[in-house]
Amino acid sequence: MSLKEEFEKIAEDVKKVKTKPSDQELLDLYGLYKQALTGDIHTDRPGLLDMKGKAKWDAWDSRKGMSKDDAMSAYITLAKEVISKYGM
Repeated sequence: MSLKEEFEKIAEDVKKVKTKPSDQELLDLYGLYKQALTGDIHTDRPGLLDMKGKAKWDAWDSRKGMSKDDAMSAYITLAKEVISKYGM
């Protein structure tokens, strides 16, 4: 299985966990997922009142400079930890 195939499979599997992961785990997954698919962030930071949008933007921006393959590998590792912690 290629890295991309494993990434796509684990991205689907992590959505099926029994218990919702912590906000920080979700933000880490989001940031790695966006970096793996899109690369460095290319939008402006959301406004003052958009707390959720800013948190997601920051999570993605914190991965700036990470290669797509490295982001996929880190996402797979984190998603496996989340799945084993919360069960499917």
